[in-house]
Amino acid sequence: MDTNTLQAFLAVAESNSFSKAADHLYLTQSAISKRIALLEEQLSSKLFDRIGRTVSLTEAGEALLPRAKDILLQLDDAKRAIGNLAGGEITGGLSLAASHHISLHRLPPLLKQFSEECPKVELDLQFAESEVAYEGVLKGDLELALITLSPEPDPNIHSEIIWDDLLMYVVSNDHPLADKSQIELEELTQYNAILPGSNTFTRSLVEKLFLHHQLELNVTISTNYLDTIRMMVSIGLGWSLLPQRLVNDDLTVLNVIDSEPVHRNLGIIYHRNRTLSNTANHLVQILKSHR
Repeated sequence: MDTNTLQAFLAVAESNSFSKAADHLYLTQSAISKRIALLEEQLSSKLFDRIGRTVSLTEAGEALLPRAKDILLQLDDAKRAIGNLAGGEITGGLSLAASHHISLHRLPPLLKQFSEECPKVELDLQFAESEVAYEGVLKGDLELALITLSPEPDPNIHSEIIWDDLLMYVVSNDHPLADKSQIELEELTQYNAILPGSNTFTRSLVEKLFLHHQLELNVTISTNYLDTIRMMVSIGLGWSLLPQRLVNDDLTVLNVIDSEPVHRNLGIIYHRNRTLSNTANHLVQILKSHR
């Protein structure tokens, strides 16, 4: 058993496909099949059921999956820990994900500073929904992620708040509520709401607020792109809660008298059992300096 066979096993297990695993690892399908066959021979167990074009893990494969992930993560961690001892100029690669909102409205000046201070670093930057990036860090696919922080974080995730994001109740300037000097939350439930998807951390935050007041949201449109929500609110399709920095002259901020200020935390996460590389540590320090 070696890292090549384990990597092949993980690639097939995660894609449920030998051909997709081959593409992911830049190998031929034959090479992937040989590595899986070797691993099955070493373990004296069949790891995959192949029925037609369907590939699924056997009971033995299910048992191996978390252990294979842990072995490869531990090896990567050891490499980083040893590499960190070298010190000197910061080089190498960094796998980072950032939510669309942070990527557009928070990250650019920080990335500019990072690239100027670490010109030899190869940055693998992915733009992803916070929840997808969160899973990537939890699974060990990503070293760092900049996201809307989960209100109920997994114990294996270390998170640090970098920005406090104040959310504002907003409508279009010609919305029926726009001329009112103050309103109550119950009035909002009588109008269409435009919010992020139901599986997002931000939506969960809003739902808990309304549930606390024993009110039911009337969500008619959902999208995870806040800039898109701003556009739809501005043309009168409904109200929303948007970050203060997204509010412009096309929107009216509502004075909701029975709602406490709504904040969401934006920040950085990484796996508690993962040793950060010097590269990742440098980016974390840049982020902390801009809090």
